Amino acid sequence: MMTHEQYLSTKRFPALDGLRAIAALLVVVFHYGGPSWAMANGWIGVHLFFVLSGFLITTLALREEDRNGRISLANFYIRRAFRILPVYFAVLGIVVVFTYLRGEYTSSGLSGAMPYFLTFTNEFAHNGPFGQSWTLGVEQKFYLVWPFLAFGIAALSFPKRLGLAIGLIALMIALIPVMPYAGAYSPIIIGCALAIGLHYRKGFAILRVFTHPAASIVLLVALVVLQTHVTDIEAFFQDGGTVGGTTYAVLVALFITSLIPRGPIAWLFSTAPMRFIGERSYSVYLLQGVAATVVALSIPQLGAHRTLTALAVTVVALLISDVLYRWVEVPMIDVGRKVVARRRPAPPRPTIREAEPALASG
Repeated sequence: MMTHEQYLSTKRFPALDGLRAIAALLVVVFHYGGPSWAMANGWIGVHLFFVLSGFLITTLALREEDRNGRISLANFYIRRAFRILPVYFAVLGIVVVFTYLRGEYTSSGLSGAMPYFLTFTNEFAHNGPFGQSWTLGVEQKFYLVWPFLAFGIAALSFPKRLGLAIGLIALMIALIPVMPYAGAYSPIIIGCALAIGLHYRKGFAILRVFTHPAASIVLLVALVVLQTHVTDIEAFFQDGGTVGGTTYAVLVALFITSLIPRGPIAWLFSTAPMRFIGERSYSVYLLQGVAATVVALSIPQLGAHRTLTALAVTVVALLISDVLYRWVEVPMIDVGRKVVARRRPAPPRPTIREAEPALASG
């Protein structure tokens, strides 16, 4: 099993790229795979991405605090802006051009939804072109608040930070009946709580059992079983998915822990194809509607074969995403790092990759 020192010295978690790849594929298959893929419940892949996002971003902040004595909120937001905004607005521009050229800019509802898309209040836009971006609205608002609570107010201790995360989870669950999208915040906070637990020695001691090589196999089986039965759980409890969704998010958090050390499942999730898809999963998710339109116009006969449609949409989205990844995403992330470096020279940051923005069920 991994030691706390080994965890803190690990600068790259390659298996998590593979986990992002799985999440992206689940969502695309859910949207375009049809009834034959219904039991896969790909919509819950959003929980996977939310947990990953909270874990990786909070881990980066905790390690920056260890290095520098505090985190720079300004640098955090600069990095976040250069990471999220360029690709987001590039894809939104593509969507606008596509709908306009097809004469559907107004009839599709896109023109009315643009104020929401431009202000990251996406979750309040009606379904339509680019409607899957509602999770960007959820995440952007969360990361406006979380750094101030956990790092900006004061350098909180392990119990206080963990208590803050647990308290926020309970609050979000309690608000589900009265606050739209409140349930979407809980998986992110569970990821934040995981990062806090693993970062501090006392928390790591509790979670260390999940770094055993066999743990990833057991947890993966549990996740697959839960994923294929989550709709049954929702129907049984009739709670809007609180029990099933929260249980799934917790299992994802434990599975992330099991993927950090080396092991057979971690190796599988670290293979080149998995990393390739995972690194481009942000653009794949944003582009899936555009890719579906391209497929429908180019090969209309595929409409009768939903599994082949999902495969074609994935391939087209990956091809376009690879261009955006190379020409927009990576260059703009580098620009953000240079801006931060000019503001105040600092030691090199860890190379842990920040999680892609959360995927959604659409």
